[in-house]
Amino acid sequence: MFVLLVTAQAIVFNHLILFDVAVPLVFIYLIVFLPVTLGTNLSVTLSFLAGFFLDIFCDTPGVNALCSTIVSFSRKSIFHLYVSMDDDLAGRSPSARTMGMAAFMKYLLTITALYCAIAFTVEAFQFFNFRLLLLRILASTAYTFVLLYAIDCVSFRTREQ
Repeated sequence: MFVLLVTAQAIVFNHLILFDVAVPLVFIYLIVFLPVTLGTNLSVTLSFLAGFFLDIFCDTPGVNALCSTIVSFSRKSIFHLYVSMDDDLAGRSPSARTMGMAAFMKYLLTITALYCAIAFTVEAFQFFNFRLLLLRILASTAYTFVLLYAIDCVSFRTREQ
C-alpha cells in the first residue's frame, strides 16, 4: 500500500490539478488510516518516510516529509477529539464503519485540512497573496477529502465481500 500510494501520488495525482488551485493529496490515506493503537514512533516514522519518498519523486524539498510528520504526530489527539478515550478500536483502522459516519467525516476533514494548511503555507512561504493561499488550502482539502472518502467507501465494500 505504501509503495502504491506514494507512486500513484507522484505519477498520477500530482497532475490532476483542478483550476490551477486544487491538488489531491491521496497519499495521506496512509496516515489517516493507520491504526490508532499503533505506537507514535512507528506512526511518525512511516509517515515521514512516505513524505520523504514523495519529496524525492516530486522535487519538493522536505515539504511533504514535514507535513506528514506533523499530521502523524497529532493524529491520535485529533482522533480523540471525535471519539472518546474509552472507545477502543483494538488495532483497527479509523473508518466510517469503526467510528461512525459523523465522527469519521470530522476526523478525515480535520486531518486533511491540517495537512493542506501546513503544506501550502510552507510551500508559499509567504502571506503575500493570502486569498490564493486560502483558496488553495480550501479547494485541496475538499478535493482530497472527497477522494479519501471514496477510497474508504470502496475499501469498506471490498472488506464486506
